[in-house]
Amino acid sequence: MAGKVALFGASGVIGQSVANALKAQGRAYRVVGRSRASLEAQFGADPLAEVVTWNPDDPASVRAAARGVDTLIYMVGVNYWQFHLHPALMRKTLDGAIAEGVKQFVHIGSVYPYGPPRTTPVRDDHPREPHTYKGRMRKEQEDLLLAAHAAGSLQATILRLPDFYGPGVEASFLHRAFVAAASGKRAQLIGPIDTLHEFIFVPDVGPIVTALMDTPRAYGRSWNLAGPGATSQRQMVDEMYRQTGRPTKLMTMGKGMLRLLGLFDPFMRELVEMHYLMTTPVLMDDTELRQLLGEVHKTPYTEGIRQTLAFTKQHLAAVSPAPAATGRPHPVP
Repeated sequence: MAGKVALFGASGVIGQSVANALKAQGRAYRVVGRSRASLEAQFGADPLAEVVTWNPDDPASVRAAARGVDTLIYMVGVNYWQFHLHPALMRKTLDGAIAEGVKQFVHIGSVYPYGPPRTTPVRDDHPREPHTYKGRMRKEQEDLLLAAHAAGSLQATILRLPDFYGPGVEASFLHRAFVAAASGKRAQLIGPIDTLHEFIFVPDVGPIVTALMDTPRAYGRSWNLAGPGATSQRQMVDEMYRQTGRPTKLMTMGKGMLRLLGLFDPFMRELVEMHYLMTTPVLMDDTELRQLLGEVHKTPYTEGIRQTLAFTKQHLAAVSPAPAATGRPHPVP
């Protein structure tokens, strides 16, 4: 076992999934974030959870948040237009963690550092050659962590996720489509929508993270976590509407529309450079992760869609007026 575990950036959906896995195992854990009110709302009812706030700009605060921790799981997010903060936040967290004697550091990463895929599928040893600013910031963040491992300051590993979805997961390209299907409206997607893609069901992530952190051979490298198979946005949305008993209704926005909207909306402008992820399949090979852990449960898309639709319908019924299926798309950073 990994001893005392701290979840930095716990209030996000991946943090909640990891916390649920630890709770199911009866293991105490610390949740770390900026807002005590938010942390208390999410974890205050769990007697296994210790709530700690931090200010990453204050070294003493970072050290206090990491004090007594054996394993730190890092899920700290930033606004999509502030990716320059990723390396700085990693450096500040690493400095505090190393000073407090943290032994293991698990970073939840993304496909951004790979850049355009050279192969399909992409293996763990695929070169990290990002051609976008966001990819370079993510790579720089990872390089800091791997350098700390190489120096013997702590044991580090990276779990690389594809796009994700699930009940209550708003930070997903599919979120607005679930709301649309559940409310009988037209789904708005970023095209092209027939390109092969993969998604991971968020509740599946937590048990994989805890298994990885408890495996000594996991440290010193990165690991891919693939979805349960190749699909596409169109296939996912067709299944959503099929399960609601309604005909599929959708519209798509291409790169040109994103660029046009970006003239007025900085968020949309930030999506343009990452549009290659919608046109070039980035499908991951997680053979080595499955060999390492022995069993990696992945919820099939039909079941994940069923659970997410059920949650979405319940949420829509609880609010008035029901939210429209419009607004900004949410990429996974």
